[in-house]
Amino acid sequence: MAEVLPDLSRRRLLLGGAAVGAAALVAGCTSNKEDNADSGTSSQTRVNGGNNAAPGKALTMGFSAPAADHGWIRAITDNARKQAALYSDVTFTQVDAGADAPAQIAALETLIQQKPDVIVLLPQDGAQLTSAGKGAMEAGIPVVNLDREFSDASASRLLIKGDNYGMGFAAGTYIAGKLGGKSNPVIAEIAGIDSLPLTQDRSRGFKDALAVHSLKVTNRVAAQFTAQSGQDVTANLLQAASHIDAIWNHDDDQGIGVLAAIKQANRKEFFMVGGAGSLNMMQHIKAGDTPVVATVTYPPTMASSAVSLARLIVQGKGMSDLVELQVPQQIVLTSETITKDNVDKYLPLGFES
Repeated sequence: MAEVLPDLSRRRLLLGGAAVGAAALVAGCTSNKEDNADSGTSSQTRVNGGNNAAPGKALTMGFSAPAADHGWIRAITDNARKQAALYSDVTFTQVDAGADAPAQIAALETLIQQKPDVIVLLPQDGAQLTSAGKGAMEAGIPVVNLDREFSDASASRLLIKGDNYGMGFAAGTYIAGKLGGKSNPVIAEIAGIDSLPLTQDRSRGFKDALAVHSLKVTNRVAAQFTAQSGQDVTANLLQAASHIDAIWNHDDDQGIGVLAAIKQANRKEFFMVGGAGSLNMMQHIKAGDTPVVATVTYPPTMASSAVSLARLIVQGKGMSDLVELQVPQQIVLTSETITKDNVDKYLPLGFES
């Protein structure tokens, strides 16, 4: 599929339309037909050939994600739609996720009645949408569970997500290294939605990484993955803590509000690490004009990969470099740390908050 990249617009490249940021999992997808294979090669050790980007079985792909009022989710939806448009054999049907989990469930029930070949779903809440995923699977429609994990693995054919624990661990490791053994530093954490397992995993990874260096979180607040909530909870945090050495903010979208509160309070004694890898935060890292010195990635390019993999599942194809005949059941993307030293490399993959 790599050969389609030159035709993409700059916007598609920025949004990861060909899933570049997804560890190149799909960019080299091929069929399982052997091409010039050695006749003596074992069926368990072979080189795959072919081209899965070529038109194949026509299919209808349903898609649902929460409203795109958040930069990361907007990038998820844009990536999915634009990736699907690269395939002439895919008809992409997006359904409104509504304002909450019950509304999304109702929309999916209607979609299931239309009998699409596959559904790619970013749930409002993974646990609450599990029944909808199971309903689709029981109706013979494979489901690709995107990011927010169902509570029952049987509710999806494939789970593709970021490494939330790894994201927190990367942030904690970077902060500990930058503090350089400072005695009893004040480390603050600005989490996202506490009820979500992904937030819990991020906090656990952060705590574990700090513990390796005999450090701990001193002050913790939780926001709602929005700029306004980020500003509100940060204002309270700064009032409660007269001195802070380092902050980890879970989400770069809410980070816009976090930075606004920091500027309003005129606080400059600490450094901050972001989360997700937005273009905005990368630009701040490059310019050095805010406390943000790093961000740990949580790539929305996973949506591009989800679409490509959903197509392969329907068409009965596997992935390049994997000898197995089918797409795996779970893919977890790597969380990487972006600093001033490597920010230029990641800028093309940033999304607008």
